[in-house]
Amino acid sequence: MAILTTSRLRLEPFKKSHFEELYYLNSDFTVMKYITGRSVTLEETIEHMDLVKKNWLNLGFSSWAIIEKETNEFIGTGGVQHIEFNPDNPLEVGWRLKPSKWKQGFASEAAQAMIEFMFDEIGINDLYALCHQENTASERVMQRVGMQYKGIAHWYKLDVQVYNMSRACYEGNQSAARLVNFNSEVNRRWDLPEVSLG
Repeated sequence: MAILTTSRLRLEPFKKSHFEELYYLNSDFTVMKYITGRSVTLEETIEHMDLVKKNWLNLGFSSWAIIEKETNEFIGTGGVQHIEFNPDNPLEVGWRLKPSKWKQGFASEAAQAMIEFMFDEIGINDLYALCHQENTASERVMQRVGMQYKGIAHWYKLDVQVYNMSRACYEGNQSAARLVNFNSEVNRRWDLPEVSLG
């Protein structure tokens, strides 16, 4: 099971010690409004944890607890699963955070780490993300990490916004990021003005 790290976050595969925090997160209607439309019960959280454990064992990926490094605080969860938990369906990446951690870039940071893991370590060729049509915050995260809008589709008994990242798109995004980093480093070392790529 893979631990992922970013500049501010540590993503730990879900385990028993995370259960209480996950249950409180799932119980918060503000968090679940656009995911289930209701608070999730204790029994449902237990069932979800059982599924997470099986997926880590059988697939090599599932859900992570998102921990803020500076405080060691559990701030949310993210993961990759088959849409509607059906192995015949495509893979989707998703996330949810405590409201106190919204609008600080944490969701994008966690999503990017999960995307990189899935393409680089698991070797997938395609990844989706779905959100309620009113969930503009999640949609902005999808755009920020470089996913492409595909339209509206019916999943989870809802007509949802669908975003996708293919391997070609992922590799193009990685190449562009490396070029930006290279130019920034050259400019820093040679004290040159920043050059816009667009």
